[in-house]
Amino acid sequence: MILESWLLILNEMEIQEIKQRFGIIGNSPLLNRAINIANQVAPTDISVLITGESGSGKEVFSHIIHQMSPRKHGPFIAVNCGAIPEGTIDSELFGHEKGSYTGAVGERKGYFETVNGGTIFLDEIAEMPLGTQARLLRVLESGQYIRVGSSKVEKTNVRVIAATNVDVYEAVKNGKFREDLYYRLNTVPLRIPPLRDRKEDIYLLFRKFTSDFTDKYRTPPIQLDEDAQQVLVNYSWPGNVRQLKNMAEQLAVLERDRVITAAALLTYIPNESGRNLPMRIENQPKEDFSERDILYKVLFDMKRDMVELKKLVADMIENGGVTPNYANNSQTIKQLYRDIELPGNNHEPQFTLQQPVNNNVSNNNNADAYNITHDAEEVEESLSLIEKESDLIRKALKKHKGKRKLAANELGISERTLYRKIKELNL
Repeated sequence: MILESWLLILNEMEIQEIKQRFGIIGNSPLLNRAINIANQVAPTDISVLITGESGSGKEVFSHIIHQMSPRKHGPFIAVNCGAIPEGTIDSELFGHEKGSYTGAVGERKGYFETVNGGTIFLDEIAEMPLGTQARLLRVLESGQYIRVGSSKVEKTNVRVIAATNVDVYEAVKNGKFREDLYYRLNTVPLRIPPLRDRKEDIYLLFRKFTSDFTDKYRTPPIQLDEDAQQVLVNYSWPGNVRQLKNMAEQLAVLERDRVITAAALLTYIPNESGRNLPMRIENQPKEDFSERDILYKVLFDMKRDMVELKKLVADMIENGGVTPNYANNSQTIKQLYRDIELPGNNHEPQFTLQQPVNNNVSNNNNADAYNITHDAEEVEESLSLIEKESDLIRKALKKHKGKRKLAANELGISERTLYRKIKELNL
């Protein structure tokens, strides 16, 4: 038991040392697990496949594996496979002979030859053409390759670390990636967690970035108020650490007020939809209605209720069989008026349904027996979308006692959009 505790302490110390050495910030369990895997696999020559979203720091982990390995004194090179044209990628990786293709005025050494004894990091491996994948598989299995335009077999001793931001297994099923290469690279899978899964690290990273940039540009320190911190943490960060760093630099340079509010912070966050919403709204319908669509829907519903009310009153006047249900019909009409809530007229319209004094009135005169009088003034309904929008937001906030998340859910919009609307409408 004591030995296990000591091993755990030593492991945590190693992780903290790696964080300090490579400038990694955060205490997320997912991040610590990824660092631990990289540290354990580094002393071996096993191929590693690093997966993670763009901007999550995959290249940093390739440096960790190289620097913690026996090859740390050898060369290291990072190659973006997606940035090399398909016609020249074989030449870039494996070299070519003079005259092997148009423009090959001399022989050229490839990366696998120049990095012999070191580590090569193949970023965006899923973008590699299928023909090049077959060549790479041969290098991984036997260490052999052939230059473009040559028949001589060359040998190399290179450790391969690959990375991608796509689902490689899905690419295998679609025939865009070789299955044998996938299993050869995926000996030790290493997943880098996205920033949205490391919420406890977001504010720490933001403080570090803003501190670095304020020192660099000699500007006053930046602070976030409580609401701004919530916006920062709840945003999905599709660009991950890279996006957070870029936004911190913008704030350090552009903001005059060094205490950043939620409204100010939202101006630096792109207005994205779909999976990139800053807050995930539970039970959200699949249909994506815009705010204008919602306002039109409310107006049409109000018009429909008014038409139904007019029909009900006309039926009561014409049918003459309403005396037994007088109380029920009266309550129904009042309820319909309450539901409509005409803009600018918040009081309940006053009206009376007067029963005839003479119960022997013939059915032909029943229409005259009921006198309907409206005491409420006729108010011209405003058709301004801004007023409707403002009124709906006020009612939603009042209904949910100022809780913006619940009010945004009621209105069918994101909380970030509600923040922006409150600011625009001066609510």
